[in-house]
Amino acid sequence: MPTLVFDEQRIEQVIDQVVDRTFRMDFSWDWPGGVAFYGVCEAYAATGKKNYMEQLKAWVDENMEAGLPKLSVNGVSIGHSLLSLYEVYGDERYIETAKEMAEFLTQDAQRFGNGIFQHTVNSETYNFPEQAWVDTMFMAGYFLLRIGVMLDREDYFEDGLRQYHGHEDFLQDPVTNLYYHGWDNIAGNHMSGVFWCRGNAWAAITMARALELVPVTHPSFMIIEGSLRDQLSALVRLQHESGLWHTITTDPQSPLETSGSAGIAAALLTKGRIYNKYTQKSIDGILSKITEDGTVSGVSAGTAVMKDTAGYKGVPDKRIQGWGQGLALTFLAEVLKIRKNPY
Repeated sequence: MPTLVFDEQRIEQVIDQVVDRTFRMDFSWDWPGGVAFYGVCEAYAATGKKNYMEQLKAWVDENMEAGLPKLSVNGVSIGHSLLSLYEVYGDERYIETAKEMAEFLTQDAQRFGNGIFQHTVNSETYNFPEQAWVDTMFMAGYFLLRIGVMLDREDYFEDGLRQYHGHEDFLQDPVTNLYYHGWDNIAGNHMSGVFWCRGNAWAAITMARALELVPVTHPSFMIIEGSLRDQLSALVRLQHESGLWHTITTDPQSPLETSGSAGIAAALLTKGRIYNKYTQKSIDGILSKITEDGTVSGVSAGTAVMKDTAGYKGVPDKRIQGWGQGLALTFLAEVLKIRKNPY
């Protein structure tokens, strides 16, 4: 496979621009900020620029002082930032708040089936009884793995793995190896039955990250590795020539979507040179979607499990979104990691 070609200085410059634009957005203590700031932490890890974390620390401290809202499965994604802040600053407030989130998940979060989290958000208006959404793999499953490793808490770690395996069982199609957006356990179906781009990104990047945390001697390692391997093998064959993927990955008539493409491409990068010809196109394609002021463009708005394919095609994509910023930063940070391991 050919070696990846990119301008490292330009990548760092674009990361600076995206981080700067991200901190000029307004976030509540919820998943849009959770994903955006996860990307900021990834950018810090790749560049070592402490000012990224200083800005994040200021935001988190201010919000913690004001008091935290009622927790939800999606809302605990802010916990990713707390774990990273604790690693950098060692402030016990961050890890204690993260533990509150982990306790909420393990003790109080709504579940169905074999202990799978029901998708919940910070709203009394929206209720999704006994529904599993692929988003949960990032928002809660991966968070439980991270805090489980950090605190040596096997209960958190194994509950995180339960979410990975449960969502794979419900959502990964055994024929295409792609992930459905959602599963309705009451109706016993995948609702619209769509292989949503950003949903496949949630699954791919968090499985790739899990493989960095799960020991190879743990039975779960091969389960997750096999799921990711087969998913990525299917996704690369659906990549558009631009380096992006379509909102509905299997429908070339649906719009191209940047955030999902960034998450998928970040997962591809973790597999090394085997996917270089695809990730090279993604580097060029995703950079082309980032404006001079650091806005990641072409990012679809927050997307419920829609009724049909027309619903996904109609989701607007003209505004800046926290998850677009965060997933783009995750991808760009992964590109910089090639400096340390070019193969």
